[in-house]
Amino acid sequence: MKEFMLLFLGPTYEELGLSPEELQGRMGKWFAWGNKMQEQGILKGGDALYGHGKRVKGADRIVTDGPFVESKELIGGYYQVMAADYEAAIEIAQDYPDYDLGGSVEIREVVKFER
Repeated sequence: MKEFMLLFLGPTYEELGLSPEELQGRMGKWFAWGNKMQEQGILKGGDALYGHGKRVKGADRIVTDGPFVESKELIGGYYQVMAADYEAAIEIAQDYPDYDLGGSVEIREVVKFER
């Protein structure tokens, strides 16, 4: 099994103006997906991320505040999952709850360095 990061990209729920009821429904979908992966033994971890942050860049270590204009999509969170290959990771990503809100999932294999 290989480790993959599923990066969740798209607008924030605040930007979309979801009602408290809609937010509760979304959270139920996220919890169901997370529980499904836990039961399958493939979820290693993950979290939601705030839309704002800091970036340190360049030799002079210039610090800027986010969200960052040059970013085309906000990374709203991630899951670390175990899968045999990209095809299996793509299958896991089929349950991502926010496709209907214009969200997308970027799948990246984690590099494991030997020591």
